[in-house]
Amino acid sequence: MDLHFSREDMIFRDQARIWLRDNLIRERRPHSGEAMRSFDLAWQRKQFEGGWAGVSWPTEYGGLGLSLTRQLIWHEEYARADAPDNHLCFVALNHAGPTLIASGSEDQKRLHLPKILKGEVIWCQGFSEPNSGSDLASLRTQARVEGDHLVVNGSKIWTSHGHLSDWQELLVRTDPAAPKHKGISWVICDMKSPGITLRPIEIMTSPNQVHFVQCFYDEVRIPLGNIVGQINDGWNVAMSTLGFERGTAQIRDQIRYAYLVEKMIREAHRRFGSDSPLSNDEIGARLAQLRADMAAARAMTYMVMSRAQAGIQDSQSSLMRAMVGETQQRARRLALDILGPYALENPEDDDWVYFYLRSFSITIAAGTAQIQRNIIGERVLGLPR
Repeated sequence: MDLHFSREDMIFRDQARIWLRDNLIRERRPHSGEAMRSFDLAWQRKQFEGGWAGVSWPTEYGGLGLSLTRQLIWHEEYARADAPDNHLCFVALNHAGPTLIASGSEDQKRLHLPKILKGEVIWCQGFSEPNSGSDLASLRTQARVEGDHLVVNGSKIWTSHGHLSDWQELLVRTDPAAPKHKGISWVICDMKSPGITLRPIEIMTSPNQVHFVQCFYDEVRIPLGNIVGQINDGWNVAMSTLGFERGTAQIRDQIRYAYLVEKMIREAHRRFGSDSPLSNDEIGARLAQLRADMAAARAMTYMVMSRAQAGIQDSQSSLMRAMVGETQQRARRLALDILGPYALENPEDDDWVYFYLRSFSITIAAGTAQIQRNIIGERVLGLPR
């Protein structure tokens, strides 16, 4: 690992810290609906107008063209400032955008990347299917070539915020006769296309909130120019997308949770005063363990960033994904234990409870914990399948 901060990096850090201090949106972020979409897009637009969007993205598409080290510094200061979690922009900024930069055509980059950075569009992911989750390569959503279009039929499930999205990164089977890892294409789908039907899936955070939808495609027409990379080579493109999702995209979450642990310690002191749970052997030990785990995760983050900066995008990212995901769940559980019986009230306006309930999905999304362990065993440790 070779990662150090230069004098110029430290100046950049100071500038980021000052801008975040002076420009944070202070009102509470809504958790659902058009209000959440408006909030997240407005915050992304404010970052762009302030000159802080796409730190490591190419300048010709609206980014700053800086190093991944500067991107890491921005994430650290963002977490330190407790800046809003503009989660609706996550797929665009951490999946679709980096995938287009790596594999997209020039026309695709110039059309989509500036809109992402300016906070003009929301993207969602159309990968998982009712019978193709962990075994993603078994997907069955079909796309036949008809003239200069693909015609898509099938279904995707667990699509986060599909009902609020403008575009979708969509995996379809374009050659049903090919082996399952072949004959797949990665395409850009306009979510307003005729033939798309969305069915909401309720989640336990609130019966009135829609987070997931199931997407149905009935003769949906997508221009061939929306294929990213080559037709029938979508599996390789998708592995790049998942590499970003499991690796560099997790860096901000890891840093945010390190600050969350410190916030939990302060919350414990505030709620219990001299009777603080820190004096309780069990609670104190759990907080100490979390702080140590976050220190280890930080070292792993620096390792992944150093390797990415050297052009290495490999299965090491699954190490961070597996560790950080499970640590996040333990942190959220401990937060509720510190809150005590108050947490049982489950008020909809309480972010501690909301994110605890959301944390159950962490070891499922982006590849289950079991899948991450398979990848680590086979591709990192070299164990037999």
